[in-house]
Amino acid sequence: MKLPLLAVLWCVLTTTAPAAEEPFRPEAGKFPPLEKAHAYRGELVFVDHVNRRGSLRVQGNGVFRRNDPQPFAMLPYGMVRYHGAPADLRDIPLGTVMHVRAYLPPDPKISAVPVLPVNNKEKDADHRRGVGVAPAENHVLLLEDEPSHCQREGLVWKLHELDLKNNEGMIAASREPKAGADGKANQEALTFDAATRIWRGRECLSVADLVTEGAWPAEGKKSLGGQTVQLGITWKPTPGGVFTRFHISDIWLDDTAMQRAAHLQTGTHKAFMRSRWLPAWVDAVEYGKFGRATVTATLFGGMDASLYAEFDKRRQVLVNGVENTLKHTEGGTAGPTQMASKGSVLDVIKTPEAAPPGSSGIQIRFETDLITEGIRPTRIVRIRPADWPDVHLPREEHLNSGNFSHEDRFPTPAIFPKY
Repeated sequence: MKLPLLAVLWCVLTTTAPAAEEPFRPEAGKFPPLEKAHAYRGELVFVDHVNRRGSLRVQGNGVFRRNDPQPFAMLPYGMVRYHGAPADLRDIPLGTVMHVRAYLPPDPKISAVPVLPVNNKEKDADHRRGVGVAPAENHVLLLEDEPSHCQREGLVWKLHELDLKNNEGMIAASREPKAGADGKANQEALTFDAATRIWRGRECLSVADLVTEGAWPAEGKKSLGGQTVQLGITWKPTPGGVFTRFHISDIWLDDTAMQRAAHLQTGTHKAFMRSRWLPAWVDAVEYGKFGRATVTATLFGGMDASLYAEFDKRRQVLVNGVENTLKHTEGGTAGPTQMASKGSVLDVIKTPEAAPPGSSGIQIRFETDLITEGIRPTRIVRIRPADWPDVHLPREEHLNSGNFSHEDRFPTPAIFPKY
């Protein structure tokens, strides 16, 4: 019996058409592949640093200033980079343009920011804003400023021409591979002004200093000949109805200047983490008797190597359960130290392969005689050597008592406007 033509076409379409790719969500206990992340960039306009979230004005193909700020949340293992070094959200000045690698919320029911339709990045907000300015991928694995992004990707900025008047003006520049330009990089016009910092070696210079030295003219144009630098990028309102034009906050003229900036930021972050403890997740728990247990945990990535080096065999450690925002869970007025499980490190295991983004590639095995509810497989914890500073955290950085729900977070997602 012959099938009707329409039936034949239906059979062909249903058997040969490729299946639509399922939206990707990270899973508990697994570091997501970087290639599955959605990449975008935008201006940091709001930060709720204690809950590791904020809002970005995402760059699209329309009028940048009209784009509504979009909330984002850092994944528990999400990493922040500033000036080529580890950072916390509190370190990033508002207005900084950040590069983002992010995913859909792992569990929408407990998302710390509003959940959007999975195809939201494909929608055209309107003809003035364009596509991609409100991505549903708002749970961030990697948040990095311009020099951090360029160093990770092996890129530099080449300065081509300067136009200066009254200590402000514009620079024509292009972002290119450090190994050598392929001739395809597009030049863009970036503004600068008297507040732009220019770093040379250990010096911090101003535009006026370069004019006084004769390196830049007091007024007019000058060719910069493709000078190689790193730039700090921000956004400021621009006259003339320009759709999108970014601003230079910093220029690092040489490697020494950039390395010094990274060194200073590393010191800031190391001191911060020693008081807040390193985050990790629990891989396995081997239960013993009377509350004893042997715990294996993977330290998250993005920290300075010297912090990881302080974990070694036979050293005493303290471990406390935390929420996905990395807030400590505490009881009443007791601090993390009083509520933590204590024990000895049995082993430090370093994976021979390259660790995936978000992971340090270092596992800690420790034994404790007081296993707590927060130390369970796939749960998030914070861990520190016992000789690190014993400090009490401010109220907003911990959850009061053990009786809380995700609806009781302080503050709640309702603080974000619904555009």
